[in-house]
Amino acid sequence: MGLLSSGRFKSKVGASSAEAKSFDSEGAPQEVFAWSSVILPFLFPALGGLLFGYDIGATSGATISLQSPELSGTNWFNLSAVELGLVVSGSLYGALLGSVIVYPIADFLGRRRELITASVLYVFGGLLTAYAPGLGVLLVGRLLYGLGIGMAMHGAPLYIAETCPSQIRGTLISLKELFIVLGILLGYFVGSFEINAVGGWRYMYGVSAPIALVMGLGMLSLPPSPRWLLLRGVQGKGPLQEYKEKAIIALQRLRGWSTGDKVSEKQIEDTLVSLKSAYTDQDSEGSFLEVFRGPSLKAFIIGGGLVLFQQITGQPSVLYYAGSILQTAGFSAAADATKVSVIIGIFKFLMTGIAVLKVDDLGRRPLLIGGVGGIALSLVLLSAYYKFLGGFPFVAVAALLLYVGCYQISFGPISWLMVSEIFPLRTRGKGISLAVLTNFGSNAIVTFAFSPLKEFLGAENLFLLFGAIALLSLLFVIFYVPETKGLSLEDIESKVLSDK
Repeated sequence: MGLLSSGRFKSKVGASSAEAKSFDSEGAPQEVFAWSSVILPFLFPALGGLLFGYDIGATSGATISLQSPELSGTNWFNLSAVELGLVVSGSLYGALLGSVIVYPIADFLGRRRELITASVLYVFGGLLTAYAPGLGVLLVGRLLYGLGIGMAMHGAPLYIAETCPSQIRGTLISLKELFIVLGILLGYFVGSFEINAVGGWRYMYGVSAPIALVMGLGMLSLPPSPRWLLLRGVQGKGPLQEYKEKAIIALQRLRGWSTGDKVSEKQIEDTLVSLKSAYTDQDSEGSFLEVFRGPSLKAFIIGGGLVLFQQITGQPSVLYYAGSILQTAGFSAAADATKVSVIIGIFKFLMTGIAVLKVDDLGRRPLLIGGVGGIALSLVLLSAYYKFLGGFPFVAVAALLLYVGCYQISFGPISWLMVSEIFPLRTRGKGISLAVLTNFGSNAIVTFAFSPLKEFLGAENLFLLFGAIALLSLLFVIFYVPETKGLSLEDIESKVLSDK
């Protein structure tokens, strides 16, 4: 089978080789690959997710440092609720803008160049934020960093999916979520170390720059996606034979195979046949409205609905404001609040690992239903704490842990896994672009609105509102989200998305 094939993964590791071989459900052999060859093509794109997570974790501590008269190191520390909301959500607005920009140019740039561009934006955004002399410059830096987030979160799953062996595609895309959580944890750690330093928020944001540099240099060392090269050829962007030869060379570099290897030539040929079949008698690049028709519309409602509910159940607020929530829960010292945030980050990392290991055993729906139900319960507990359990700070900590744990076995990894597998091949790029746009748009709105709404409604009523939305999302999952466990991408398109 070619690069687009799909099947369940079973590995056999030889005594003298690091190679693995898998078979599909009918016993047909799939790609033979060396585990060492898939690490870097996964790692460098996944750093784009880590840097997204790092921004979430670092901002949790930075908001405390930035507003402290003693610790901010500035004379503009007295931020209004709106100004604080802009600082926190500035990167999210940048990500939203990046998602809009990348929609029409993603296929032109290619996945590799898109990720290189994202790394450059990460570097400049992180440094500009760290060295900001005033609020205006800080917000510009946050916007630039956010542009990098928007491009990275679109390009990373595409590059990973298009370059890794088909039998481990789902595992690696799910692991990207683990890198986001690892970034959040790293942000919490840096925040806890720098929270008592004058101007500590500058260090918290500045640490992202060297990581982004590693990401950019790493992507420069990798070849373009072979599938993207073939896609450009099929779309008539150049001589098809030339793109085919480039795709063969790219695949040989990715797998560490020698020049002239016949297996790579066979895989590229199989993939080319699949692409030609998918584009037969159709406009080569499709249209914007195509995502809103037929099976693609059903896929967008499922995928877009999941990433929308992922955000409007309060997830960005709970994470970005974790330190502030803990301070009101009785951890009055900034250092105490950030240390508990680190504990929450570790718990989040462990729960994500459990979800990645179990998603193919238990299935998507059971994890979503159980996790979202737990999210609703945790939000009710947070509301109860602010309403009449204020004398029991452990309730707030327990509710936060319950929220984090349930989110990480449900909305966290599974939403993006389903987005990556639910769209038909033809509209996959555009579909993911719109899902990213939906995600960051709702994330930015919720993050910006949290602080003003908290002042207007009070924390107890705000978390109760999030809890009600969580119950609505639970109904959406129960009645609309299908089970895709064990299905190939072709089976999802023909059996799940078809109205027949």
